[in-house]
Amino acid sequence: MAWVSVAKTSLSVEVKAKSNKSRNMADTLWEDREVRFDIPLYQMKMRPGEKILDKLDPIEDTKGNGGDKGRLVITNLRVIWHSLSMPRVNLSIGYNCIVTAATKTVNSQLRGMTEALHILTKSNNTRFEFIFTNLVSGNSRHFTSVMGVHKAYTSSRMYRELKLRGAIIHNKQLKILPLEQVYTTVPGVWNLSSDQGNLGTFIITNVRLVWFADMNENFNISLPYLQINHVKIRESKFGPALVVECAEYCGGYVLGFRIDPKEKLQSIHKELISLQKVYGQVPLFGVQFKVGEQTEANPEPTALIEDVEEFDEKVDELSNAFVAYFADTGHEKDREPVYSPELGLTIEKLKDGFTLQSLWEVIPSA
Repeated sequence: MAWVSVAKTSLSVEVKAKSNKSRNMADTLWEDREVRFDIPLYQMKMRPGEKILDKLDPIEDTKGNGGDKGRLVITNLRVIWHSLSMPRVNLSIGYNCIVTAATKTVNSQLRGMTEALHILTKSNNTRFEFIFTNLVSGNSRHFTSVMGVHKAYTSSRMYRELKLRGAIIHNKQLKILPLEQVYTTVPGVWNLSSDQGNLGTFIITNVRLVWFADMNENFNISLPYLQINHVKIRESKFGPALVVECAEYCGGYVLGFRIDPKEKLQSIHKELISLQKVYGQVPLFGVQFKVGEQTEANPEPTALIEDVEEFDEKVDELSNAFVAYFADTGHEKDREPVYSPELGLTIEKLKDGFTLQSLWEVIPSA
């Protein structure tokens, strides 16, 4: 097997080109990484490990669906809004896409001039902005909940992301995350990232696999089970090695470690496979948030997303609803006027990829 040293980070790790098409949870997880519009019911339901932290209604989607009462569902991965009268009109906003979340004075069709939650996002190199207005007078729960959960999400990335050369070890001891439990510490583990290898220590917990060099604890790697595709034993030029294949989302690295004796190698291999399987059934994303007592004034919603009736739509059909949420921050001047045969009028030239029909489709039905 040909091993190649990764050059794009200061920590050399072992990687090889792979044709393996298998995808683990990290490669299929989209809820916190994407902004989606008018998603089908099954995508509104909670995936394993996703939890509803707060629910509010009535909430108005002031920018895209002004005048329509809806529900705001705040989970540990995303913010979901859906219309109460037409659930197929909905939004899913992943926390990893949020650039800023703040308050803004807006003119709501249902509340008039009022303070609203303004969220600016970036998804697939496109900026969207969202404005949510709480229709319960004097209630700011949507501010505190969304901002608080987003902050908790941002501060808990170690649960979900591969980290190289992080400040995770102090005096040979792992800095434990909240909710984390150390299961096994294995000294004498060789990281096969160089011709001679680097001797270090494995620390196996309920959420991640950690390795650090004995001579330099800053030479380390923190790898959550979320980012692991496969754990195998393979032959290498150093003899039998523990091989950890990472998800494509975090770079598709393949890490190699040597553990002696062989019985210990097999024991660690079985333990990691077992822990990865358990984690996959109930992932721990690390986002902790409790709704404060000051938010209890908001009435409890009468139904959950799971209670919404299934609606008929083509799952693969692209929605044009996103047009209403464009954050055209780079707009400096109007586009040139062009004649529209459909309208018999001169109009501003449309952006590439858009038609008059697609613009009409985002207008809510009366």
